[in-house]
This record gives sequence, structure tokens and C-alpha cells, in this order.
Amino acid sequence: MSETFLETTKDGPNLVRGPLKMVDENGQETLIERQWIGLCRCGQSNKKPLCDGTHAKVGFKSPAVNFFKP
Repeated sequence: MSETFLETTKDGPNLVRGPLKMVDENGQETLIERQWIGLCRCGQSNKKPLCDGTHAKVGFKSPAVNFFKP
């Protein structure tokens, strides 16, 4: 898979499908080449910026976001 896609889920994380380069505050780059990865939206994950499922435990509610909707 060479393209990267971002999907926002209802009451859950942002799902990134495809290769993803993450850069930390020190400029350290990490290339993640998994089929998909979940990025935390609730702010409660113990693995930030990755999702660890805490959103379900804390009752996080948010619609799936359409970033390009006018």
C-alpha cells in the first residue's frame, strides 16, 4: 500500500491506513508501515498519540469528522 488515508471514526480514533511518518518534538522520525494505526482523539490514551481503546472506557463521544465539508 503506497497511499495514506485518514478516516475519523464516530466516538473513536482517527484511523490512518498506509505508511505514516511520525515526527516527535525533538525531530526524531519514525516510519510506521503497518496496515493501519489508530491515533487518539479523546486525549485519555496512555499511549498517546496512539489509541489504546480508553475512549470506550471514558465514554468519549464525537461524530466522525468530515474535514472537507463546507
